Amino acid sequence: MKINSVNLAVTAVRFSQYPEDYLPEFLMVGRSNVGKSSFVNTLINRKNLARISSRPGKTQTLNFYIVNDTFYLVDVPGYGYALVDKKKQQKFGLMIEEYIKKRQQLKRVFLLVDFRHKPTEDDLLMYNFLKYYNIPVTVVATKVDKVPTSKKDKTYKQLTDTLNLVVGDDIVLFSSVTKQGRDEILTKIDNLSVDVI
Repeated sequence: MKINSVNLAVTAVRFSQYPEDYLPEFLMVGRSNVGKSSFVNTLINRKNLARISSRPGKTQTLNFYIVNDTFYLVDVPGYGYALVDKKKQQKFGLMIEEYIKKRQQLKRVFLLVDFRHKPTEDDLLMYNFLKYYNIPVTVVATKVDKVPTSKKDKTYKQLTDTLNLVVGDDIVLFSSVTKQGRDEILTKIDNLSVDVI
């Protein structure tokens, strides 16, 4: 897939503000410091469309990026960041839950986890939450380039053992530095975008 155009089309905090054109949507979720902005920028081949912040917890809305005028990448606030107060965390949680429960255009969720570490309790909760609503998931293991080759098999096994993926879900090893996994994700989006509602 060649990326010809990308624009931040809509920022929303509630259902009534979502785009109304029924294009396929792909949601990205993950911890605040997992590299979601780098993931977006690598996918769309831009340096800074999604703002990369040294201060996690920056995204506070649902951001709908329209790509090639054919599908949306949807970025949401990261979870598990201690410096965001409990009330705001709860608000983010409800915002994400409303989107997942109501959005028929949602084709797949990309759940980003840091490949260097065992998935956190928050990662597990998010995966199980998505499974409760029968949402198909691709786990994107970020920062793969930072794990030595000799440790990759062991780290991969730790990831699969912890998350215990259901049939139909998969894992893509990803690096925003080497671009590993980019083509795999774009092919997946391409194939799922054909099946427009």
